Amino acid sequence: MIKVNFVDHLDQVRVVEAAVGSTLMQAAVDNGIAGVVAECGGFCSCATCMCYVDEQWAATLNRASDMEHAMLESAAGEKPNCRLSCQITLTNDMDGMTVRLPESQY
Repeated sequence: MIKVNFVDHLDQVRVVEAAVGSTLMQAAVDNGIAGVVAECGGFCSCATCMCYVDEQWAATLNRASDMEHAMLESAAGEKPNCRLSCQITLTNDMDGMTVRLPESQY
């Protein structure tokens, strides 16, 4: 298990434990994180699990696929550090990672 810090649009932090090998989206859903809607259930087809990964963690992430880029382009609030949490598989290197959630998902 690793710890992930979810920061909501009001800068409130929730630290959750998550299983290595699961997705960041699943960790949020399993722990009742309100800013991760996850309407499509993790199939990269809705962008309701969008998050902003703090830059210091960028090197630990897998590369975004073309499909993910396409979904992010259509989502409101896209920034360079924007990702879909359903496309981030958690690894031991991500222990302590911080992600921020957009106000638009609340």
